[in-house]
Amino acid sequence: MSAYPPPPDIIDGKVAWIFGDDFDVDLVVGVSNIKSYDPDHLRSVCMTAYDPGFVERVRQGDIIVGGRNFGYGHPHYPPMVALRNAGIAAIVAESFSPGFWRGETFNGMPLITVPGISTAVATGDAVTLDWRTATLRTADGAELVGTAPNARTVQVIEAGGSYELLMAEHSLPQQGQAQ
Repeated sequence: MSAYPPPPDIIDGKVAWIFGDDFDVDLVVGVSNIKSYDPDHLRSVCMTAYDPGFVERVRQGDIIVGGRNFGYGHPHYPPMVALRNAGIAAIVAESFSPGFWRGETFNGMPLITVPGISTAVATGDAVTLDWRTATLRTADGAELVGTAPNARTVQVIEAGGSYELLMAEHSLPQQGQAQ
């Protein structure tokens, strides 16, 4: 069950961080915090091993960039809770670990595959992401196009996650409404 609203169609922000290939997302909060579900605690430890000022610097709508196989390892949710609570609106990577992709798509996070992204941008670059078309534009006008999500994935993200989508699709009609 997601507690996050769906992202806007167009995400305007900055590249908050760039991870290389085979990044284990658990390292965002550190393995010692992987069993915490306290959003305030997770936000306080978010990225401290990489950039102690990360949480103060990141703004709503920023994105994370990754290399190949982003999110490999066990698909734990606390690192993404920390990143979402810091303001991260999407992750754009060369490719995603299948378990991570399933888990975070289930929670309504846009995970967009764009070949060449990890070397095309730098931390702090202003970007505009149309997650539906997998199109990322940089401030200097460069445009990178990746693999657009399929129709069902778009529905999941628009709903704010799989749970919300399934509840909407399978809810009983409200009393007083025509059937």
